[in-house]
Amino acid sequence: MTAVLAIGAAGPGVTLQDGGRHGYLRFGITAAGPMDPLMHATANRAAGNPLDATAIEISTGGITVGSEGGALGIALVAPGFRVALDGAALPGAVALTLEPGQSLAVRAGDAGSWGYLAVLGRLDVAPILGSTATHTRSALGGLDGRGLAAGDRLPVAEGRPGEDAPHSLAAPWLQRDGREIRVVLGPQDDYFAPDQIAAFLAGPWTVSPRGDRMACFLDGTPLTHAKGHDIVSDGVAMGAIQVPGNGLPIVLMADRQSTGGYPKIATVIGPDLGRLAQVRGGAEVRFRSVTVAEAVAARRAERAALGEPVAREPVVRTAFASDFLLGLNLVGGVIDGHA
Repeated sequence: MTAVLAIGAAGPGVTLQDGGRHGYLRFGITAAGPMDPLMHATANRAAGNPLDATAIEISTGGITVGSEGGALGIALVAPGFRVALDGAALPGAVALTLEPGQSLAVRAGDAGSWGYLAVLGRLDVAPILGSTATHTRSALGGLDGRGLAAGDRLPVAEGRPGEDAPHSLAAPWLQRDGREIRVVLGPQDDYFAPDQIAAFLAGPWTVSPRGDRMACFLDGTPLTHAKGHDIVSDGVAMGAIQVPGNGLPIVLMADRQSTGGYPKIATVIGPDLGRLAQVRGGAEVRFRSVTVAEAVAARRAERAALGEPVAREPVVRTAFASDFLLGLNLVGGVIDGHA
């Protein structure tokens, strides 16, 4: 079946992302990839795709999509967002079939910063350096290296329909508390005295609204450096927490630079990257130090969870349009009250 996913509207920050462009940091090329790797993988798991397949990353700017050329199954994982199919509300995590002429709208809700839409099939976009991940600052990957926009049409290879009716998705591993983020101290925690390490872990830190895919900025009581705030620039990983001269930590995220010259007090462990990414500006977080062994165990538990099927249940319709009700015969008979 030949189908096209048509973009009716897309807010800022809506991009195509696969598992990331790996192996090129030494050339100054950022990995990009999803802000919430676990949620991205879950959407692909629910769609029957490889966990690192290309999917649409949806920001709080929202998106509206439709299908052209045939029915197309999708899996949407966007807890906390408002979702509607032709105006009828749906859960934030749902599998459904988009019929031609239907419109699926995803808008910011009461929680969450990122959601993911995967198709049953393959978004047929040419890879750049082995990846379709979009890095807008360098105009690499995705659709011409930019965010999605109204009027874009994404061809789907091997597209197929999904369920006859919408089904809610249940993935217990996505029930995460973003208020506590686990970190491994270092690699330059020796640039901070023990009392400053304790202050960093005690917090709390407020997530700044000026963050983006490159970094999460934290506001709070500034930290003091014991050995200066400059180091010889070295490579940085997603989740590295730099502390510049002003003492306010910066957590480097998916679109981070390849190297950095500020000391890194700690690094967010892989399984908690999505937890932090989902925290909206103005909310508070705290950090908890764990060992490398604990971080590895958490990663293994996450991978094991993704090996399980994503449970689904039919969506029970609770709201009905008046024209739908008027079209039904709701009267089973008439009783004469005077008889």
